[in-house]
Amino acid sequence: MTNPRDVPPEAAAPEDRGAAGRWVALAVLCVSLLIVTLDNTILNVALPTLVRELNASTTQLQWIVDAYALVFAGLMLVAGSAADRFGRRRVFTAGLAVFGLTSAWAAYSGSTGMLIAARAGMGVGAAMMMPATLSIITDLFRDPGERRRAIGVWAATSGLGIAIGPVAGGLLLEHFWWGSVFWVNIPFAVAGLVCAIRLVPDSRNPVALRPDPGGSILSILGLGLLLWAVIEAPVRGWTSGIVLGAGSGGLVVLAGFVLWERASAHPMLNLDFFRERRFSIATSSVALAMFGMFGALFVLTQYLQFSLGYSALQTGVRILPVAGLLAVVAPLSPLLVRWAGTKAVVGTGLVAVAGGLWQLSAADVTATYGDVLPGMLLLGLGAGLVVPAALDSLMGTLPQGDTGVGSATNGVAVQLGGALGVAVIGSLLTTRYQDRMGPPLAPYGLPHDVSDSVLGSLGGALELAARVGGTSGRMLAELARSAFVSGMGLGLTVGTAVAAGGAVLAFAALPSRPRQQLPADPSGD
Repeated sequence: MTNPRDVPPEAAAPEDRGAAGRWVALAVLCVSLLIVTLDNTILNVALPTLVRELNASTTQLQWIVDAYALVFAGLMLVAGSAADRFGRRRVFTAGLAVFGLTSAWAAYSGSTGMLIAARAGMGVGAAMMMPATLSIITDLFRDPGERRRAIGVWAATSGLGIAIGPVAGGLLLEHFWWGSVFWVNIPFAVAGLVCAIRLVPDSRNPVALRPDPGGSILSILGLGLLLWAVIEAPVRGWTSGIVLGAGSGGLVVLAGFVLWERASAHPMLNLDFFRERRFSIATSSVALAMFGMFGALFVLTQYLQFSLGYSALQTGVRILPVAGLLAVVAPLSPLLVRWAGTKAVVGTGLVAVAGGLWQLSAADVTATYGDVLPGMLLLGLGAGLVVPAALDSLMGTLPQGDTGVGSATNGVAVQLGGALGVAVIGSLLTTRYQDRMGPPLAPYGLPHDVSDSVLGSLGGALELAARVGGTSGRMLAELARSAFVSGMGLGLTVGTAVAAGGAVLAFAALPSRPRQQLPADPSGD
């Protein structure tokens, strides 16, 4: 008897509106996607402001970033399969509504705890949107050449969001309160809803498997425990029982997730996909590139403001070349794949990411913006090469009916890689920072709340230094900046090793030439 998983499911083709209609629909999807990528870079620029306004520690900043990424990654596969089953446009528009509402909640959060919860809610909306956009695009553009160009535009839009985000965030923070960086999402969500309902055709897989909420719960719980252990380790101790217990528990739960998916009659993630190296190595490459990119942005926005003394707007302008280069390179990546092959493009991109992280890790307290710019540009170049090339390889392995889950898998790789990058690089920074700050301050017997503020973040130390003033204040500020830069160097050095390992993996195991996408059942056209 034939296993139903081995039969490419029939995909319901979207309504044919002609070439012009397809590109108009692509424009609507891409503009809506802007708010997801815009939010990431706007938030990065706002992190130092959250330290000052909400007294957020570095650990809390990590949770503000990673709460979004954790829920995003954990729900995306369920959302992808739900989009295939219930209608991709329907899930996409519901995600837009959720994202807009939770953005308003985030904008008016009065504490770090409430903001972390709102960010998790935004992750729910983003998880519904992201896979639906890419699966709709893959259904609309069935010609492989057109599909590559459309995916290039999609990836360039993500780069454009990254490019606009820092400057938009800086402008908003110059003139409005910190919540404006979330409030700006709302008009995009409203406009996207109206246009999507009118201009984007719906499609679905009529024989899609049922959603798998059990798998989603296991993945979120496992990843949450693992990230909690990594993020909280600098505060509670890397060898403390609770950290080791949470980390071990997370790994056990993730192993349980794999067993659950293998046994489930309707898994949210078909593990058979990973037997194909064009799928598994491409997914790994995206995750490893985002590990370095997200982790570097987390520390660099703080470095530019707290250490080099730039304002939020000035920081946004100085990040713009990185995002701009990513946006320029991303549409060219599919063309380079046709000329040099997937292996060469993805491997070279990861080498560029590793080189950028290595250059940035060498920064010291005397460094200037010009000293770190080459490393930042290499990051943008590398990410622009890796993501579209790996994505085209990944999507090219899937039957039409599985595009929702397949594109969601790519989104999980992006978010999981980024969340781990922020957790690991941020935690290494915090560990080194506290190791360098603790002993010199111990003899002074600072009050507990003051000590927590100084050891919790560079911003807290600089605020105390400004209050103290004089020689003592200046010495505290110099010590804090030196400790921060040392921790940043340690974290980025580890990021270098991760990206370099990804490059070796890509050059060794990723096939050079992607095959044609598996054809859909002709009766589904």
